[in-house]
Parts: sequence; C-alpha cells; structure tokens
Amino acid sequence: MEDFVSKLRQKFLENANAENAAQMKAYMRNQYDFFGIKAPAQLQIRQEFLKAEGLPEISHLPNLIRELWEQPEREFQHFALAHLEKYNKKTDAGFIEILEMIIVTKSWWDTVDFIAANLVGTHFKRFPELIPFYTENWMNSGNFWLQRSALLFQLKYKKQTDLPLLFGFIERLSDSHEFFIRKAIGWTLREYSKTDPDAVIRFVNSHQLQPLSQKEALKVINRKKLTSA
Repeated sequence: MEDFVSKLRQKFLENANAENAAQMKAYMRNQYDFFGIKAPAQLQIRQEFLKAEGLPEISHLPNLIRELWEQPEREFQHFALAHLEKYNKKTDAGFIEILEMIIVTKSWWDTVDFIAANLVGTHFKRFPELIPFYTENWMNSGNFWLQRSALLFQLKYKKQTDLPLLFGFIERLSDSHEFFIRKAIGWTLREYSKTDPDAVIRFVNSHQLQPLSQKEALKVINRKKLTSA
C-alpha cells in the first residue's frame, strides 16, 4: 500500500498547481493542504493511475483507505472516496467501522456528506441490521459529524425512507445550534419533500424547528407554489 500511495503522490505532484492550492486551502478555512488539482483533473488522474497500477484487491481496501486518509493533502481523501465507491457493494458488514473512522477523522462537509449519503447509505441498505446500533451510537456520541451522518444516510432512500427513524432523529436534534446539524435537518426534509411533500409540511407545522432548518425544509415546496401561482 505504501508503494501505491507513493506512486499516487508522485502523480499528484506532477499535476500540482500552487495558485489553485492556495485558493482551495483558503476555501476550506485553511484546515487542509492541497496539491491544487481541481475535480475534473482529479478524475482524469485517477482513471489514468488505476489503469496503469490496477485496482488493489478488496482485502487490501481497509489498509489502503487508512493510508490515504493519513496523507496531509486533501486530494488523497477525495481519491479514497472515489475508490470506495467502486467497492461499495462488495464490502462486508464490518466495513462500517472504516466508514465511521473516516467520518470522524479529518471531518468536513466535503467528505462527510459523501460518506453519509453515498457510502453509509448504501452500506445500511445492504446491512439494515446495523442501522439501530450504529445510528443510536452516533446520535449519542456528541460528535455532530456522526449526528449529521445519522440524519443524511437516508438522503437518497426516497420511498424507502424510515420516516419514524428520521423524524425521531430530527426531533432529538431540533434545538441544536450547530450550523451543520441545522442545515442537515433542513436538507434531509427538503430532499424527502420531493417524495412526500404533505408529510414534510405536516412535520414542519407540528414541530418547532430552527429558522434555518425550516427554511431549507420548505424550499422545494415553496418554489413549486410560486411556479404554480
């Protein structure tokens, strides 16, 4: 894995852009270093690199993800997430421990939201027996990134959404003053309103939500009202 990551670092260095790197670091509130490689170029590099090096065996996946996550430049974490998506339907139930690790390590919206809505969401669909234990632990953790993940993992479930679970989590977090929680509450309600707007309206009308959460929750509904008026 070290050789794989070293070769990837060299590839990133060959495509680094100092001006972009400074801008990207500032955008991320100076929390992470960057090579300065934008998303389209990252995709091209990833495709070329994997074509040349090949895909590591799935048995090496946990160690590879840990190695990539330990690297200081953010492009490594983005590479890891894209790589994980390729294996998302092949991992075993215990892989949730790796997903949990990358939620709480180097946490920011650019990684956590993808992990929650895409990786965890798919994993929990494959192993629904994991949902009660892990989501309850996340809700009780005091870590708002884990709590945000408990809210967002059903983001793409549509009619398969477990509404009692989702609404219950929202009720428990509705008085939070953490921006990323208030935003997530609104986001997940807004997304579900595309499936069942009446359910969202009833929930919003019967619960005291933070202004940001309520505004976000009703965005799609209010937009449709304006266009149909």
